[in-house]
Amino acid sequence: MPLHSKLQNLVKRFAANQKGTVAVLLAVSIVPLFIAAGAGLDYARYLSVKTQLQSALDTAALSAAASGSLSDTVRIAAAQSTFAQNVGSGELSGAEIASKFIIVGETVVASADMEMPTSFMSLGGIDTMGLSTVTEIAIPPDKKAEIALVLDFSGSMNDPVAGGVKYIAMRNAAKKLISDLEAANPTKVKFALVPFSHHVYTTLPNEYVRGQSGSGNWTGCTQDRPYPANLTDATPSASNNTKWGQPQAPEHISNGCSGYETNKLKLVPLTNDFSGLRTKLNAMKPYAWTHIAVGVEFGFHVLSENALFNTTASYDDDETEKIMVVLTDGAQTEPAFGSGGVRSVAQGEKNLERLCNNAKAKGITMITVAYDLDDNATTARLRNCSTAPAKNFFIATNADAVANAFEEIKTVITAQVFISK
Repeated sequence: MPLHSKLQNLVKRFAANQKGTVAVLLAVSIVPLFIAAGAGLDYARYLSVKTQLQSALDTAALSAAASGSLSDTVRIAAAQSTFAQNVGSGELSGAEIASKFIIVGETVVASADMEMPTSFMSLGGIDTMGLSTVTEIAIPPDKKAEIALVLDFSGSMNDPVAGGVKYIAMRNAAKKLISDLEAANPTKVKFALVPFSHHVYTTLPNEYVRGQSGSGNWTGCTQDRPYPANLTDATPSASNNTKWGQPQAPEHISNGCSGYETNKLKLVPLTNDFSGLRTKLNAMKPYAWTHIAVGVEFGFHVLSENALFNTTASYDDDETEKIMVVLTDGAQTEPAFGSGGVRSVAQGEKNLERLCNNAKAKGITMITVAYDLDDNATTARLRNCSTAPAKNFFIATNADAVANAFEEIKTVITAQVFISK
């Protein structure tokens, strides 16, 4: 008999005699594999619970920081009450959590600790996982806020995203931000809405629009101003090279201005008509292409002390913080004006960078959100556009993430501006 046949027979006889042993070995080996797989699920839950705990602690500390000119004792009581409410639902409900809030100078320092029971890891003798989180919130100065929401309403914002439709999730997050800051103190905050796609639809004095005359107003769609006026917040002069104008052919002319009116995409200057702002957001629908630079250009102007909208505090007003929130889900697709009247998409990207730098130079806090954005160059551009990327730049990949981003934006704003009653 050949050697290989003898070996085959030997293996078969061994297998026949070892069936019980193999079953035992298999059962024993499955246990650590099962525990290892379960550990991954426990760790995923650990991260979720930690995020909830951090959010609850941040909100509680914020309530203490923004509780008006109250004593430290009252501030701490407000924090403890807010924290108890925030951990009373979700995965934190019923958990034993040790929390601590203290006031150190002009800062609220908070910490929270808990033991999260495990599920699968308990099979390996690990019954709990320790969770610890800390936060520090500066008690903000007594200031007001002027906030421009520069929001992408291009056609792609009608696409689905995990948890809903992109523009609806953005709209709901923006409305909640408005409502939360209104509830804090309606006399301390104003908002402007700058919905943009490939144009901005707005009302401007005739004298600032090419081809218009007289003392009245013009309402319509416009792209950016001629270069280099489109990089500044300067008020237009008598020169056409500093004015806005009607849509330019042939770029996307089929997506005309009537669509902006139909989709209610009209700019709203700074106002404290919070109910009106929410109503307008509810009516806005996505349309056409993407011109991020023209959105930021008008965001710059609604916050400017110059004459275009004339509803803002001056740049040197120490009692007012100016903040621009810019959200987009895509790269620049609309050409923009450059030197010599040449228009290109690449120029629009360069203009965005210059506009962000110029706005920051005027003291405007730039906050940016890359929303379900898969273009690395645009994501990097938004990061660089923000005033401080570590706290003013956000990446949101789904409906929950964009809601969380706006919650963080609220924290950023209230850390800079004392808006509580």
